[in-house]
Amino acid sequence: NVAWSIRITGQLRVEALEQSLSEIVRRHEALRTTFIEKNGEPVQVVSSAHRLHLAVLDLSSTADAEVEAQRLTLQESQQPLDLKNGPLLRARLLKLGAEEHILLITLHHIVFDGWSRRILVQELARLYEAYGSGKPSPLPDLPLQYADYAVWQREHFAGKDLVKQLAY
Repeated sequence: NVAWSIRITGQLRVEALEQSLSEIVRRHEALRTTFIEKNGEPVQVVSSAHRLHLAVLDLSSTADAEVEAQRLTLQESQQPLDLKNGPLLRARLLKLGAEEHILLITLHHIVFDGWSRRILVQELARLYEAYGSGKPSPLPDLPLQYADYAVWQREHFAGKDLVKQLAY
């Protein structure tokens, strides 16, 4: 799992945050991909876009919300993600107080890496700002998906290019 938490201080529009996360999942096929076995080989299955449900857990009346948030953050990071059935992205919001939240995001490393984190955070910020103001997404549709890159890479490293790379 790739798991991290984002502390959000100030007034939070939960609906805009959920809409932003849903749009990110819609934009990136990799976040809608699961993996099945067919004839002994792994096969990618990209599902259609759907609204991501942001589970909200209110800890504001808990005796020590920070300690409980730490426990839940660790627990969430250790929960497995099902490659076959998905989803391979989970989001959970911990409410510590009226203006204090922690967004927990957990993804499977097969669809997400460190490079992707920067992209996700940038897109989340832009989308949240737009949706929180009642505006449409400011982000254009992606001309390529990761699967397109994977096909190109497989074709590029076939034949003599593969032999050359293996020899190196």
